[in-house]
Amino acid sequence: MFSHNAPGQAVNLSNARDIAGGGRHALPLLDDQTVVAWGHNNHGRLGNGTHTDSGVPVRVEGLNKVVAIAAGLHHSLALREDGTVWAWGHNASGRLGDGTSAGRNVPAPVARLSGITAIAAGGNHNLALNGAPGSSDSIVKAWGHNEAGQLGDSTTENRNTPVDTALTTGSVAPIGAGADHGLAVTGTDQALSTRGENTSGQLGDGTTDYRTKPVPVRGLTGIQLIAAGREHTAILLSDNTVRPWGANGSGQFANGTTTDSTTPVTSLTALTGTDKLAAPVGGDFSLASSPGTPVCPARTAGHTSD
Repeated sequence: MFSHNAPGQAVNLSNARDIAGGGRHALPLLDDQTVVAWGHNNHGRLGNGTHTDSGVPVRVEGLNKVVAIAAGLHHSLALREDGTVWAWGHNASGRLGDGTSAGRNVPAPVARLSGITAIAAGGNHNLALNGAPGSSDSIVKAWGHNEAGQLGDSTTENRNTPVDTALTTGSVAPIGAGADHGLAVTGTDQALSTRGENTSGQLGDGTTDYRTKPVPVRGLTGIQLIAAGREHTAILLSDNTVRPWGANGSGQFANGTTTDSTTPVTSLTALTGTDKLAAPVGGDFSLASSPGTPVCPARTAGHTSD
């Protein structure tokens, strides 16, 4: 593997409609609804039946009709048209959701999931939205590592199959998963709830207390996008402002400081027209892009080295 300090074109890849970045691996979704991957593969996270690293895109085996992808530190997820979720890679703490702790180098279905409409991969845990986004009967499912209460089921027990979070009533819209914390927009007032690890204030509730069930982040309305990194969170509001909180030691907030915050602050970066917001679970940086434009340094904040 080689490092680059400037953007480069991936080999034989010009038809990607979406991309997810995990812990040292990348996962693009192609226009034909198949998935490719490249990067480190010591846990089978590339999904091509091997444990061999690849510096060029390789096909993820056995996946078609994929509509969404997500990447954790050492595992990957795909959501298919039929509402099922497939997982592969490292399976410590049951993060593949198949009822075992055995790793997989090809995709396998997550147990007991159907009717899923959105997915999010954290460092070692995952979230899935069951039901139409924003509907009154949609619920959030979670599985994997739960030491900090990031699954939101009021326990700290790891789960190797999906469980209901405490967000089981009211409308649920965007969901997001950081390294060890989770978020969801819920209720008719579109309130943001968070739970899990809170060492750097990444839950945004004004404390550094861990939470095993969701707590509200107050004073936010018009939430459009959610991004959760290793120990920070960022959201995009309908007025095109970005509100980050949590760890800021590497400038993740893009507000000219390196001061952490346990409540949302306003980023100084103007993001008019932004359609994507990202904060990789293994990274201390944030990314944003507009339709038809790549992510560029002016829209990137934080520490970008390994």
